[in-house]
Amino acid sequence: MTERARHPWAWGWADKFPDDAARRGLAQLAGAMLGGGFEPAPPVRGVPAPPASRVRPPDSLAEVVAADDATRAARTYGKGYPDLVRGARLDYAAAPDLVARPRSEAEVAAVLDWCSSAGLAAVPFGGGTSVVGGTECARDAAPGVVCVDLGALDRVLEVEPISRTARIQAGTFGPSLDAQLGAHGLTLRHYPQSYEFSTLGGWLATRAGGHYATVYTHIDDLCESLRVVTPRGVIATPRLPASGAGPAPDRMFLGSEGILGVITEAWMRVVPRPRWRASASVKFRAFADGVRAARLLAQSGLHPTNCRLLDGNEARLHRVSFDGANVLLLGFESADHPLEAWMARAVELARDAGGEVSAGPTFSDDSAKLRAGEAGSWRQAFLDAPYLQSALVSVGVLADTFETACTWDRFDALHAGVVSAVTAALQDQCGGGVVSCRFTHVYPDGPAPYYTFLGRARPGDELAQWKTIKAAASDALLAHGGTITHHHAVGRVHKPWYDRERPPLFAEALAAVKRTLDPAGILNPGVLL
Repeated sequence: MTERARHPWAWGWADKFPDDAARRGLAQLAGAMLGGGFEPAPPVRGVPAPPASRVRPPDSLAEVVAADDATRAARTYGKGYPDLVRGARLDYAAAPDLVARPRSEAEVAAVLDWCSSAGLAAVPFGGGTSVVGGTECARDAAPGVVCVDLGALDRVLEVEPISRTARIQAGTFGPSLDAQLGAHGLTLRHYPQSYEFSTLGGWLATRAGGHYATVYTHIDDLCESLRVVTPRGVIATPRLPASGAGPAPDRMFLGSEGILGVITEAWMRVVPRPRWRASASVKFRAFADGVRAARLLAQSGLHPTNCRLLDGNEARLHRVSFDGANVLLLGFESADHPLEAWMARAVELARDAGGEVSAGPTFSDDSAKLRAGEAGSWRQAFLDAPYLQSALVSVGVLADTFETACTWDRFDALHAGVVSAVTAALQDQCGGGVVSCRFTHVYPDGPAPYYTFLGRARPGDELAQWKTIKAAASDALLAHGGTITHHHAVGRVHKPWYDRERPPLFAEALAAVKRTLDPAGILNPGVLL
């Protein structure tokens, strides 16, 4: 059988990229939303031709280092809007010089030793799904750039059922991780939107947000301990459910985005696959009523698994509702007990806020069906959304997202300010556009809003348009008390705003830690510091 191929520049599998007929239909939809006509771009011809590699590996690493054009091109970019545009143009000027695929922790250490001695940049690489330039290292940052691809470290090494933990290698992709744990009746239950094409190490290094809308919202909450290879040696944090012994060492590496070391494995907290599920959809005429319902649920102690509020535009984009209503998607799940009482109270709270149940509640205790398709049409639309972005780019639409988190008392002003700033930037750069919002996660003290914006791209000027709109959005987030990122990470795209958000003295402390662990400054230069 032929191995399924990833698309050379777009999101995901090549065989899922829309054909010409489907893209013509999408172009018509874009015209209806944004006005005027759109035309699918002709298929890209030719193959990537990265610049020649500037370095050669030592003989001792020859078996794990590749320099061919295809391997280097495939690890040049992430999947942010600028990455898609440049990939579609066959612009691979930023390609790494070499790609190392270490097969063991010892080989990871050997690669870092070589990079340190030769002054080469070493950029850890998981699934390549970063939307913030996290893996794209400028070639002038060092005399050579080595991509350190962890894809060969892809196994669940141990499962400890009494404590419900598992030792997992960092290069394990989401579906493989789930399949390996599934053999033990367990799951990590962490589904970021990049789930199919991202790895455990990438989730940990970027503090990825996942499946749970409340409580266990970030991968941090599921991490028990880490092993990290730094240029100075290996750091292994102890396996403990909790500790008050000083600052937590795990926290130094969670979210470090590859600047302090290479995460090679982790003990993760796993759970039995859920047996019982409950779901319902609630519609609101006013977005503010849906916001109030989400807050009441986040503060109720019910801890819904799914509590995602979509405004009218977002509901339409995700094929959830087409009548302009704001929709709250509610869900509970458990491996221990039925969920009727939890859902009944959640629906009561939503109705108290002015909502009307439009679907459900539905209940299931069929575990076989859950394994077949766990969250129904919403989950599939959620995982397919990046495919839609790539397809929109191919028909001339400037399409991107950004996200944040803020306290409930600041949300109204932040939302109004962000929508106003992005709408004005879209008008200036694209002659108009659409802005939509959904809550991906909610906390007792605030929501995590996620925004999508669409506008008409000008051929050849797409990157300049995007940069202006992205800056307007980012400035508005910080001006109204939001964070520059709730779960997309900092990378290189968000760094100017991260520099403004973090306390200056903390930046000095982080730089001191980096100097200790990475004296030659080889690890992912340009990120965080």
